[in-house]
Amino acid sequence: MTSAPAPSHCDQDQPIGFIGLGVMGQPMALNLARAGTPLIVWNRSPEAVEPLRVAGAAVAGSVAEVFACARIVILMLVNEAALDSVLERGTPGFQELVSGSVVVSMGSNPPDYSKALAAEIEAAGGRYVEAPVSGSRKPAEAGQLVAMLGGDPGTVAKVAPLLAPMCRETVICGPAGSALMLKLAVNLYLNTMLAGLAEAMHFAGRNGLDLSTFKAALDAGPMACDVTRVKIPMLAARDFSVQAATADAFNSTGLIADAARAAGLATPLLDISRALYGESVDLGNGRLDMVSVIEAIEARTAALDGSDAAPGASR
Repeated sequence: MTSAPAPSHCDQDQPIGFIGLGVMGQPMALNLARAGTPLIVWNRSPEAVEPLRVAGAAVAGSVAEVFACARIVILMLVNEAALDSVLERGTPGFQELVSGSVVVSMGSNPPDYSKALAAEIEAAGGRYVEAPVSGSRKPAEAGQLVAMLGGDPGTVAKVAPLLAPMCRETVICGPAGSALMLKLAVNLYLNTMLAGLAEAMHFAGRNGLDLSTFKAALDAGPMACDVTRVKIPMLAARDFSVQAATADAFNSTGLIADAARAAGLATPLLDISRALYGESVDLGNGRLDMVSVIEAIEARTAALDGSDAAPGASR
């Protein structure tokens, strides 16, 4: 691969690169652009760049153009295969892309993968920060994510202030791998919590309780939080529009289970939650919100009582 020449829009204040404009990445990048951050963006599906263009971001024609134009490049990609592909890892193009660049990966990947990627980027003459975030689409839109940062302290200190338009908090975790391990711990709680909330809604609905009263009782008690305030109305309305996809929750539980087994840890709540998210994916809900896990619970109820009731019976 030959490095792309810096395009004319690189003559402005040196922009930040942003690659990956999906469910989370697009609102995150929009918050940067709207805060006045000079930005150059690229996405595999070109239609996703249009809101960024309207917001004033430069749109690159290739990944190489982003790296030619920006010294700090943020990646918000779905998994390690996408990250490897974008960075041309394992090819001569990898070094040409990352040499002299700060690569900031904000997706969720296995901690050991991140440590290996950090070592390869540093050997190629670049620097690396992992910055996975806690939060779904609504917090992303509101700039209310929480970022966990891992990497070289000096590089982390340089990157952290740039994340302010996207994140209300940044948590410094230590070397590469540590932030992603913390993200797995946070997601263990979130994934089991959401499965438990869906089961509680199913229980309440099947027992004839008014779901608005159920919500009022939870909102008044110690378990109330942003998650319950957002997800209970979605469950009650059968609104599965994606904030955090079921397939992503299922993949997350797999990463957590792998890390737990490597450490010799039991994860009984995670294991049943993982099974439920997998069953919801099998029902065709992979790209719907993770609260669609309620349909897996409803299917188990139907099997238990021998009924032919379709998912949705807890309405």
